[in-house]
Amino acid sequence: MRYIQDDLKEKTILITGGAGFIGSNLAFYFQENHPEAKVVVLDAFRSGETLSNGNLKSFGHFKNLLGFCGEIISGDINDKELLADLKRNYKFDYIFHEAAISDTTAQEQDLMIKTNVNAYKDLLDLAVAHNANMIYASSAATYGNAESPQRVGREAPNNVYGFSKLSMDHLSREYMKKSNISIVGLRYFNVYGPREFFKNTTASMILQFGHQILAGKNPRLFEGSDKILRDFIYIGDIIQANIKAMQPKESGVYNVGTGKARSFQDIVDILQKELGTSLACEYMPNPFVGSYQFHTEADIETTREALGYKPSYEMEEGIKAYVSEIKRLFKEEVK
Repeated sequence: MRYIQDDLKEKTILITGGAGFIGSNLAFYFQENHPEAKVVVLDAFRSGETLSNGNLKSFGHFKNLLGFCGEIISGDINDKELLADLKRNYKFDYIFHEAAISDTTAQEQDLMIKTNVNAYKDLLDLAVAHNANMIYASSAATYGNAESPQRVGREAPNNVYGFSKLSMDHLSREYMKKSNISIVGLRYFNVYGPREFFKNTTASMILQFGHQILAGKNPRLFEGSDKILRDFIYIGDIIQANIKAMQPKESGVYNVGTGKARSFQDIVDILQKELGTSLACEYMPNPFVGSYQFHTEADIETTREALGYKPSYEMEEGIKAYVSEIKRLFKEEVK
């Protein structure tokens, strides 16, 4: 489905983090719906380098780009020489900035700020120099334990990742005041869907529960999981929001969720229905009581108004669209 009518002929699009979950889905959206556009993917790709928590520093994976025919650059957004080369040798019309240290449990505050905030400023300078519209990934982590529904302006981050994303939003507003380009920050809520597998343990619980069930294991849930609610959003609606953010009514920071909170119990029940299983759930005490969000729900009214965004997938439709890929991954990557 095309979300804008422009043909994007002779337009050049940069996608940072383009071998990651959301970036790779964007790359294929343009290839399939706007083949006349030139798409350049920039990603650090994965190496053996890990953070102190043992998780990989970069989740970018070549398999997310199998079939992609555009230009691919391996590089780190912290590399000022690389960004200078991009500034000299290209003329971008749109920049989709998805690259980040996105692990919410990462303890490296210095690396988080350097990568998520300082490098973003360099990319904003590139956007201004090229007169390119900027669409970037913010996060619902900016809200921390803020009361639901979460609204822009009510932020209370409780980890350095959420703090870094809020800092990006503040920086963006400064650039909105002094530049003529469009700048849109999208606060993603709990995203799931194809091409997330290589996020490993940080992939959605929808994928993780799906693979538990396919392995014949009883789904393991926290006690009271029917009352632990999140705004889960299918990747198709994330792509819709990004594309519509190319032509916003006005620059700004906007929530991207469904506007409906659903439970972890719902996930397991829908997956079992789609997979044709009836495994008994196992419930365990929740060790995170007191430091755990029990309810997230995006207020998306301003997103509707500014972007013309309207969620297309209820959780039932999203999981139904995803389940064949969950099965394929289990067969080809897990077993």
